[in-house]
Amino acid sequence: MAHGEVVPARQDAPGETTRLTRGPGVLEDPVYGQARVATLSGRISEATDVLAEDSRTPFSASQLSRLDEALTLACRETGLLFTLWVGALGTRSRERAEELHASLGDRAAEAVVVAVSPGERVVEIVTGAESSRRIDDRGAKLAVMSMVASFKESDLVGGMVEGLTMLADQAGHAH
Repeated sequence: MAHGEVVPARQDAPGETTRLTRGPGVLEDPVYGQARVATLSGRISEATDVLAEDSRTPFSASQLSRLDEALTLACRETGLLFTLWVGALGTRSRERAEELHASLGDRAAEAVVVAVSPGERVVEIVTGAESSRRIDDRGAKLAVMSMVASFKESDLVGGMVEGLTMLADQAGHAH
């Protein structure tokens, strides 16, 4: 195929074909916002624009960085797997949090799931067989109380970071 050649890409409807123009190694679909490129290995790498109805993200880059750092430190210091879920849990929040924990498979025994549903005003902490030996119910309740206190002050990220820190402190260092 020659540089700049137009090639048929797909059939949209009977009799209609979307044409892709080829630039320097890139195929572009100006109508659908797609781009494809053949890599040196021959594999086709493709990207497509995805437009959501609401383009806002729930957390800023600095907030995500704080959460990531808190999760990383908690995991590193304790040897446990800490995970954070933020979103709707539904009317059976405990069961949903336990499902999230079970979805971790082989790592579930050493995992701690912190599930926060701000819209429902619910916080659930689920521990596995190993992590429950190191984080007791009292420690988990204290972490939840600390998180809720921050949430009441409109500090969602700070509350989650503080809760993760408290849970990691309760678990202690890796054995």
